[in-house]
Amino acid sequence: MKTDPQTPHGARGAASRAPAAPGRTRGFVMALPPILLIALFIGVPIVLALGFSFGFTGGLNHTISVIGQNVHEAHGAPTFGAYADLFSDSRFVDDLAMTVTVAVVSTSIVIALAVGIGLYLKFAGGMVGKVLSALAVVPLFIPVVIASWAILGFYSADGFLRSLAAQFGLGFPVFSFTIVTVVIGSVWTSLPFATLLVTSGIQAVPQAMIDAARDAGAPFIRVVASIVVPMAGVPIVIATTFTAIGILGSFTVPYFTGPNSPNMLGVAMSNYFSAFNQPQQAVVMAFVVFAIAAGIAAVYVWANFRSAKESGAV
Repeated sequence: MKTDPQTPHGARGAASRAPAAPGRTRGFVMALPPILLIALFIGVPIVLALGFSFGFTGGLNHTISVIGQNVHEAHGAPTFGAYADLFSDSRFVDDLAMTVTVAVVSTSIVIALAVGIGLYLKFAGGMVGKVLSALAVVPLFIPVVIASWAILGFYSADGFLRSLAAQFGLGFPVFSFTIVTVVIGSVWTSLPFATLLVTSGIQAVPQAMIDAARDAGAPFIRVVASIVVPMAGVPIVIATTFTAIGILGSFTVPYFTGPNSPNMLGVAMSNYFSAFNQPQQAVVMAFVVFAIAAGIAAVYVWANFRSAKESGAV
């Protein structure tokens, strides 16, 4: 097709860009349904819950404010009464401390195990490495409820470990309904995803760089600290953030295996909402967990941005 030499260059450019507008509109319309769905079923409830935590009890929050107990109402300006009420409660402070402790300890153990398995696969491999990696993902195929009950029975007063120790005249501590079983259950449920992500990142480290460091006389610790971990740093950070956020908001494991008090905030929210009939305090707990998770998610966003920058996408 020949271009008319009399047609101005600007007119030809405008004509070539004209079909782009309908394409953008069509793409926006196609993406609109899921956006509206998320806004309707996630965004609106979050906004309502945030307003309810600050004492706005009108509109869609009216019914729950009438039914609930110890509800702080805003008179024109937002009120922080529910937040002050909750943070002055020693039970909530203990629950918050336990939640953060379990998240930190469990995440540290999960990442340490995942990195250890990844390093073994990278440097040793063989049948033992394959068995370790296979065992690490087994919890992925076992429901959390079943695993929680199994862990609870395994460490109970008449469980396997105490029964085995009794055969030799020894005693073994009872871990059921303690923070120890919560940590064990959290590690069990979080290990598969972290192992898959971390081992894939470690396996992606070029073997040539490791061999060059070894040829230069670098010991194993130096190779791991200076080459493997920095190059696999982004997958490790992503696995850490996902694990921490998942443990932070967990419910099933602490509900079945943890103590009655203190407990993790996931269980405490349920108790405040249903058993204590204090929905406003439960919502405040949810936003406290959200604030902590948002701080962890910021690290995840930074890791993704760094990964994209290194790949040249940014």
